[in-house]
Amino acid sequence: MIERIKGKLGRENYRKLIAIENPKLHEFIYKYIELCNPDKVFVCTDSSEDIQYIRERAIETGEERKLAIPGHTVHFDGYYDQARDKEHTKILVPKGVNLGSNLNVMDRDEGLEEIHNILKNIMEGHELYVLFFCLGPINSEFSIPSVQLTDSSYVAHSENLLYRHGYEAFKKLGDCERFFRFVHSAGQLRDGISVNFDKRRIYIDTEENIVFSVNTQYGGNTIGLKKLAMRLAINLASKEGWLTEHMFIMGVHGPGNRVTYFTGAFPSLCGKTSTAMLKGETIIGDDIAYLKKIDGEIRAVNVERGIFGIIKGINSRDDPIIWEVLNNPGEIIFSNVLVDEEGRVYWTGKDGEIPTKGLNYSGEWTPGKRDAEGNEIPASHPNARFTFNMDLLSNLDPRIDDPRGVPVGGIIYGGRDSHTSVPVMESFNWEHGVITMGASLESETTAATLGKSGVRKFNPMSNLDFLSIPLGRYIQNHLDFGKGLRKVPKIFSVNYFLRDNDGNPLTDILAKRVWIKWMELRVHEDVKAVRTPVGLIPRYEDLKLLFRRVLNRDYPEELHTEIFTLRIPENLSKIERILETYRNRVPDTPEILIKTLEEQEKRLEEARKKYGYYIPPQKFS
Repeated sequence: MIERIKGKLGRENYRKLIAIENPKLHEFIYKYIELCNPDKVFVCTDSSEDIQYIRERAIETGEERKLAIPGHTVHFDGYYDQARDKEHTKILVPKGVNLGSNLNVMDRDEGLEEIHNILKNIMEGHELYVLFFCLGPINSEFSIPSVQLTDSSYVAHSENLLYRHGYEAFKKLGDCERFFRFVHSAGQLRDGISVNFDKRRIYIDTEENIVFSVNTQYGGNTIGLKKLAMRLAINLASKEGWLTEHMFIMGVHGPGNRVTYFTGAFPSLCGKTSTAMLKGETIIGDDIAYLKKIDGEIRAVNVERGIFGIIKGINSRDDPIIWEVLNNPGEIIFSNVLVDEEGRVYWTGKDGEIPTKGLNYSGEWTPGKRDAEGNEIPASHPNARFTFNMDLLSNLDPRIDDPRGVPVGGIIYGGRDSHTSVPVMESFNWEHGVITMGASLESETTAATLGKSGVRKFNPMSNLDFLSIPLGRYIQNHLDFGKGLRKVPKIFSVNYFLRDNDGNPLTDILAKRVWIKWMELRVHEDVKAVRTPVGLIPRYEDLKLLFRRVLNRDYPEELHTEIFTLRIPENLSKIERILETYRNRVPDTPEILIKTLEEQEKRLEEARKKYGYYIPPQKFS
């Protein structure tokens, strides 16, 4: 077998591979070269020449096309391959293992047999790219080396932008087996696009730390080190005593040049990216964080080094930093947007008019074009994306590559909530925050995404879709993680979507700049807070000063009263929903979760008897 493998590699690529002295790595690579049977193999080191080769191959294979602005390219996924395939994304579990009803699982033996049958000879006629990365900073206790096998030059190019290169890290690793493995094939292609999407499979084997992905090109299914690697990392973190979270990391700049670092978990369309990119603050990461306890405090790193972001709605007014990047030269991959005849891109919500014709994910496009089912095809797909390395950002925090991570001063949970939660609130303590803000996180759906608005979706820690361990254990891990710390981060909730009885927003998009500044002051106890039955809220006088200082605007006391009124019926209804979920659907729920929610329910009932159903904040001052 080795001789056949050497023939596909050639002398130079074989030399690159054997320079890494790791028998388990070689065994893995050889096994899948033999199974997938590519015509040839390219081993990508950290060198600029190898990385440039991948860029060029993406154009040569037709998976990407050059655009008008230097460095910009566009990729189109297949029309029916535009999002994460939740139905066919499964965790492979050995017989006798029960991960609970929340997870999509499959018998491990059956899954491996199926995926290996699909992979057999799937890369005939293709070139296989072998790439090495490091999840987390290089030379860090957070680091997880990772190897990606893919026959997609687009996937390889994307990962070169999104992750820290790890060939040299693998050379230093020796024969250690603690690394993640990823196998991807786009399968049969037509015009550079996967065609067998009906045989799309994404299987995650946590026993061997391997992710398999076939017959798909969409980044959420194929960029293995992103959300697919989260399942591997959550499982590993549970065993080793740390956390893998669906969180941004940002630096909030306070008085006296002080920088306080926050992590934040938000479901889709709830303000996660806009919070991480707030004007005047700095960003370390927008999506995935590893958290560890070091010297008595929680520290965090960004797993990634780039952004694979939704482009819909980005404009010069609301997103000035990203807008500047997307409209200037630099290495950027756009996906599933509209491209005009001059090679300029357009997306939903972009400044200016959309062209009357162009090329998009459906082929040649004009307004009113419909698909085979009669659905009108928009110019740019709602899930259209951009991919770039964070070095292009003007607000990049200088500690992004700190091998010790950054100290976490606060943790934020946010959801879309029209009538229950106040705009910003602090928990009483770690357990109260984990349970009532993290484990109880809900978010309302929108008509644009699911066809029916106002439905509350249960999404603890905004991580339910990516769990690979039982939910109850995941929550217990969070509770345990706060123990033994000399410096415990404060936990906050935010809600940017509160509305009045007529459905009008009560706060605007800029108000979050004030909420984040208040949270930064609270971390250092620079301002006091008002205690309510559900948490600590800001005092009016503090917010009045912050609105003037941050936004140069007045903050009427009537508005403060309206948005920070405690809504007893709505809060009680939420507790009822959450308790029902944990009592009936999560058999391993920690007892303290039920107890904490019941205690909050009791406090709300007592407040109702004393003050009524809707209680203005002045009653608690």
